[in-house]
Amino acid sequence: RMDPASELSRTFEDVSGYNDMILLRDVRMESHCEHHIAPFVGVAHVAYVPDTHIVGMSKLARVVDIFARRLQVQESLTAQIANTIQHELAPKGVAVMISAAHQCMTLHAVNQPNTVMMTTHFTGVFETSENLRDRFLRAV
Repeated sequence: RMDPASELSRTFEDVSGYNDMILLRDVRMESHCEHHIAPFVGVAHVAYVPDTHIVGMSKLARVVDIFARRLQVQESLTAQIANTIQHELAPKGVAVMISAAHQCMTLHAVNQPNTVMMTTHFTGVFETSENLRDRFLRAV
């Protein structure tokens, strides 16, 4: 019932001319797949390029946590995080990458316990600037 958008409502307008990527790496997350009701555990990396507002880094981690507590597939989780940050902060762009191990890969017949799934979602300048997108991907 928590609203992830409300976590981003308190922003700071004085960015002192800062216009480069802000990256929060290795945000631990735990969720459950809506297909198997099995857990998946991993880390999220969240970046944005501010326009006129920045937000406290704990707020980005809270957005990840709030969405992760819902039943969904990892692809949706990745997009929900990025799209919420884009909508609420109106930055120049957002990048999200999630790397997670899914228990359904261990517990079901496929039996692949060391498999990790990676998903990404890019908006704004992360979509249009190959250089910025590559910097994000190298940094995580």
